Amino acid sequence: MPRSMFHPHPLGVRIKRAIAIVLTAALLLVGNLPFGAQALAANHVSRPTLAAATQLPQPDPKFTGKVGDTYKDSTPSYPEPVEAPAEAPNVLVILLDDVGFGMTSTFGGPVPTPNLDKLASNGLSYTRFHTTALCSPTRAALLTGRNHHSVGTGVIIEMGTGYPGYTGIIPKSTALVSETLKDNGYATAMFGKWHNTPEPAISPAGPFDRWPTGLGFDYFYGFNQGETHQYYPTLYRNTVPVDPPKTPEQGYHFTEDMTDEAIAWTRNVRAADPEKPWFVYFSTGAVHAPHHVPPEWREKFKGQFDQGWDQQRQLTYAKQLDMGILPTGTELTPRPAEIPAWDTVPDDAKTVYLRLMENYAGFMAHTDYHVGRLIDSLEKSGELDNTLIFYIIGDNGASAEGGLEGTFSEVASLLGIQLGLESTIDRLDEIGGPPANPMCPWAGPGPWIPPSSGLSRWPATLAAPATPWWCTGQRAFRPRAKFAPSFTM
Repeated sequence: MPRSMFHPHPLGVRIKRAIAIVLTAALLLVGNLPFGAQALAANHVSRPTLAAATQLPQPDPKFTGKVGDTYKDSTPSYPEPVEAPAEAPNVLVILLDDVGFGMTSTFGGPVPTPNLDKLASNGLSYTRFHTTALCSPTRAALLTGRNHHSVGTGVIIEMGTGYPGYTGIIPKSTALVSETLKDNGYATAMFGKWHNTPEPAISPAGPFDRWPTGLGFDYFYGFNQGETHQYYPTLYRNTVPVDPPKTPEQGYHFTEDMTDEAIAWTRNVRAADPEKPWFVYFSTGAVHAPHHVPPEWREKFKGQFDQGWDQQRQLTYAKQLDMGILPTGTELTPRPAEIPAWDTVPDDAKTVYLRLMENYAGFMAHTDYHVGRLIDSLEKSGELDNTLIFYIIGDNGASAEGGLEGTFSEVASLLGIQLGLESTIDRLDEIGGPPANPMCPWAGPGPWIPPSSGLSRWPATLAAPATPWWCTGQRAFRPRAKFAPSFTM
């Protein structure tokens, strides 16, 4: 059977029809091209229609008791809380940031991602995920199941304007999957990067109606903007600013912190209510810039990219063909003129590029490790077999924010200032640590430059995909779409 076909595979989890409909609506952006993996079961169990399916939030219950002259001739009727269907699964959506197609080992890339590998080997993997090439719009579409313009998020929230579709304000007429599940009896929580609150509302004064806690999440621990310092993050717990629990010198890193919080929250929910299902939106700041990672993770990759970007493109391309990820006959696009051949790059520049790449790879591996901690905690607690997991490898794909040479300060790049090699060559040991805000160079692109940050030149027809990024390996397929791993169950 061709790899583009859907292969049924029975799972041990019974998924209620109402829940399946909700998830389908929330994940309309996901393509349907499974490769080399078992498919999701189609044996959903039919259940009676829920009241929540016709009206959400459900109306206040009517009093069905009796009020007499005294308590002796009165009958109470206490309003019962909404309960999810029996055996309704937990739902975990894991969303990484700015990861391209040719990066993870699961999809033929050079960075080992064993936890993603494990999920892929026991579930369903896809090789096409439609994105908007920008963070906020993709996330708004993912959470609402609607076109990003129809939910006011045609641009990132920092660029919101006074025109329809571009305000950065999700309208009140739109329900997020978090609201739908909460109104059907789920506990809900969001950890990590949000990036869907209008910029003027991001302050301790609010308003908070479009923060996560105003859009269906019972609990929020993370940051609101598009990025944050991984060692000194701007953090909120619900709507209250909080400091990180320890310092970088004490070993603090935000990815580890948000994982600890998610593990604690799921355990607390289960301890308080053994039957209540939960929905967790676990959205890492990684691997968006700044590329911050503990040195021991960066050092794991020392020397592993010395072959340079030309050869790495060939290696990834060959691996993806061998795995069946790329269709037979797919040709690798030529390296564009903007990117020099690796053999012509000066030694000082090679030193910088290699360190930035090793650092980026360490950041990716570090992220997958902590995702694995969350998955392992569910297995140890007995929750894993009743948890539907979506592991989405990148909201956009590759980022162009590092420029042609990479940068020691991605913030400078955002301001239009390219600091060049001289900003990095004498500070190599600081890359990945608190003083730096590093970002890789983009190199080895396919037939357009570059594929995200709103700078894309998308082909109007089908294009032979390439492995275009040194750091992230993104490739495009058609306008506002990319060949990239979308989710693994």
